[in-house]
Amino acid sequence: MENKTNASLAIQVLPQGVSGDEVIRIVDKVIEYLKNTGLPVFVGPFESTIEGDFDELCDIAKECQKIVVREGAEGIYTYMKMAYNPTKGVWSIDKKTKKHHD
Repeated sequence: MENKTNASLAIQVLPQGVSGDEVIRIVDKVIEYLKNTGLPVFVGPFESTIEGDFDELCDIAKECQKIVVREGAEGIYTYMKMAYNPTKGVWSIDKKTKKHHD
């Protein structure tokens, strides 16, 4: 079966101007959004990874910023890594991590 996924995005959001449990609440809102996209998502302790179409992932990354501010943060630091290969696709989350979780 041919891999149709041409991009993978790892994203970490760090809300600014809030502290303690409020940081967790805002980050949880972003994770909830990622999970509701219908795309494969892997939540880790420092970042979440989502895979799909490059343009769609760019829009998702943009919305993550807006969610953080809408939820009450003054600003945001975001760390992102993206793999993109429009012709061959990228390795899936499962291919990269499944052997470590069985």
